[in-house]
Amino acid sequence: MDLDRRHLALAGAFALGGASLLRNGSAQAESGDEAAVTQAVEALRQAIFAADKDKLSALTAEQLSYGHSSAVVQNKREFVDGVLNRKGTLKSLAFPELTVALAGNAAISRHQYVAEGEQDGKPTSIKLGVLAVWQKQDGGWKLLARQGYKLS
Repeated sequence: MDLDRRHLALAGAFALGGASLLRNGSAQAESGDEAAVTQAVEALRQAIFAADKDKLSALTAEQLSYGHSSAVVQNKREFVDGVLNRKGTLKSLAFPELTVALAGNAAISRHQYVAEGEQDGKPTSIKLGVLAVWQKQDGGWKLLARQGYKLS
């Protein structure tokens, strides 16, 4: 079979089209995982607000390292107990400015932690930055590490 420019052009077009399909499939999988991590962050926010022990346990990895802006670091049991036995009343909790970046079976989320509450009859207000590492475990996203930090 003689190859001419037309055959080479068609072969090139098919190769580029196939590569494009592979990229789109990969991008769709990533956007699906990004959406799943975003949903996990929201589920964690709701579980913290509601002090829901079962959801907190389900959303966090056994190896959890949960760092507060005060430099206190908790493991999974300490984190869950801290939420369940908090001293004050949490009236609102928001995680604005959420971003998610994927890295294989891990994801990095950044957001603010904005809360209003009451402790000892006095209003409280918290606004922190948060960096969190999520890991895909058993088909779902679990919080592996979190660090809160003071905003300037």
